[in-house]
Amino acid sequence: MNVSVVICTYPTDRYEVFSDAVESVLNQTYDDIEVVLVIDGNEEVHERAVADFGDEETVRIHCNDENRGISYSRTKGAQLASGEVVAMIDDDAEAEPDWVETLVETYEETDAVAVGGQVLPDWQVEKPDFFPDEFYWLVGCDEKGFGEHMEEMRNTYGSNISFRRKVLLNVGGYDENTGRKGDKHIQAHESTVGARIRREYGRGVIYDTDAKVHHKLFEYRGDFRWLASRSLWQGYSKRIMDHIIPEAAGDKNEYLADLLTKHVPERLVSLVREPEPAKVKQLVALFVFTAMVGFGYVYAILKPNLLDDYED
Repeated sequence: MNVSVVICTYPTDRYEVFSDAVESVLNQTYDDIEVVLVIDGNEEVHERAVADFGDEETVRIHCNDENRGISYSRTKGAQLASGEVVAMIDDDAEAEPDWVETLVETYEETDAVAVGGQVLPDWQVEKPDFFPDEFYWLVGCDEKGFGEHMEEMRNTYGSNISFRRKVLLNVGGYDENTGRKGDKHIQAHESTVGARIRREYGRGVIYDTDAKVHHKLFEYRGDFRWLASRSLWQGYSKRIMDHIIPEAAGDKNEYLADLLTKHVPERLVSLVREPEPAKVKQLVALFVFTAMVGFGYVYAILKPNLLDDYED
């Protein structure tokens, strides 16, 4: 089974991190791999990528004619790929050496249409003591209670997800109106892909916890204001996703219900038994981030012509 790994990037100042991501894929234990690098309209980064990786026989490098966004770039990568399976990893992540091998084993053993794996946090600074594990999804990592090994889900996170290439392209690839593009940040771009695959094939993404990727978390991702703003955008995006994929509307509602009825009580019990300042901070952060998700959702409800943000 030939696997094409797509890595998309744009910013010049993150080139070294991107290069580490590429090297982690080139050093996989699985041999039949093609690496597709999609540079999103940054000619300087394109030139450096060609200089560093252009001589690699298994690497293809493409530069978009302009900054088109992550969703366009991932679809473009899948179109350029030749593998039976196309795997996605972020430019600020590193795959464990057996990542692709583990994904392939799952495809062969289950006849899956899509397989994802664990996204583990790799803090580049000390983890903030206020950060609750239940909100790792804010920074693109698996949160507490995300899923069980080999569970079939709508989608895993974007730094560790793969599809049979024909399946991904048959449902139209990634929705170009989702993901970060300029000052727009409509999140949950994997959700739309997963929902369309489920509609078309009646199948989901197999979550193999043995397929591991480490997502680098830099200082700004531990900033409280940034996380609160991100929470607001998550709520806003959720309202848009409810319009686009109404069958998935209950997913985050179930998560929030579980958060408030299971995880919060567990934290309160732990706090009473062993009081610690960090536990108090995490509980406060948990409530603040949850509230910001709610504010974003309500704001989206009240906003006229909400879908204009999605369709522009």
